[in-house]
Amino acid sequence: MALTTYLEAIREGLLEEMRRDESVFVMGEDVGAYGGAFKVTKGFIEEFGERRVIDTPLSESAIVGAGTGAAINGLRPVLEMQFADFMACGFDQITNFAAKCRYRWGASVPMVIRAPSGGGIHGGPFHSQNPEMPYVHTPGLKVVQPATAYDAKGLIKAAVRDNDPVIFLEHKNLYRSIKEELPRHDYVVPLGLAAVSREGTDLSIITYGWMVHVALKAAETLAAENIDIEVVDLRTLMPLDRETILASVKKTSKAILLHEDTLTGGLGGELAGIISEHAFEYLDGPLVRIAGADTPVPFSPPLEEAFLPNADKVVEKARWLHRY
Repeated sequence: MALTTYLEAIREGLLEEMRRDESVFVMGEDVGAYGGAFKVTKGFIEEFGERRVIDTPLSESAIVGAGTGAAINGLRPVLEMQFADFMACGFDQITNFAAKCRYRWGASVPMVIRAPSGGGIHGGPFHSQNPEMPYVHTPGLKVVQPATAYDAKGLIKAAVRDNDPVIFLEHKNLYRSIKEELPRHDYVVPLGLAAVSREGTDLSIITYGWMVHVALKAAETLAAENIDIEVVDLRTLMPLDRETILASVKKTSKAILLHEDTLTGGLGGELAGIISEHAFEYLDGPLVRIAGADTPVPFSPPLEEAFLPNADKVVEKARWLHRY
């Protein structure tokens, strides 16, 4: 069986949903003739035509506004942001309108906003951000970030079928680096369920996106030192799977909270709050956060490497916490 990349898995999931349901359409900058900034929608316009593959002006606010209106009227738009950084241009439409429609008058907004995020590609401060937290913080939105090709396909399909707006973050560094065999049958990965990527007994690393692979690499290094790491892949950031998070911490009694987003105000703080409130008596050491520095993402490759968490940094902190 051929291996499928993370990018192709998203593409396959969208194709299957568009073939299954005529109300699904894609819209965004260069999604049609060009096939999308990263070629996720390559060939879509030839199969589905211009009424379901819509090229838009350079206006994220207009894209989100039009998508929200279409969703309220019974369609299922999938909106592409060329880079997650530019969602900020549509922030008002996302957070003050789309996210609140169900609360205000019970309206469904079955809309997906796809957003390539993350660093490691030397994209600089305007093309490398991890802007998940403003959306995690907004009631009415669901926020997803898959780490594997299997999850990328299953979660994009689940997001398209969901009746509320979903922010679907795709880490650019995973697009072509992650490959795996995928089932040929139709499947979805439910929103709101974490996965244990690696079972362990000594220490939990709770993370998501590209950092799942950083954690797994660190775990292999630490296994040679007889330190048994459990890696929890959150997959969905809102709603969080508290049961899986707490079950892992109660088993290992120590936890590292790892994310690429900047430290201050990052998801690690929320995870620490949940664990402290609901599993404090199980802890045998302090909760440790590993995250990006509180700076813009550097363009310079050496500076970006210093900014980003990596396996060596995780190994160092894990050794310290294991000894604690």
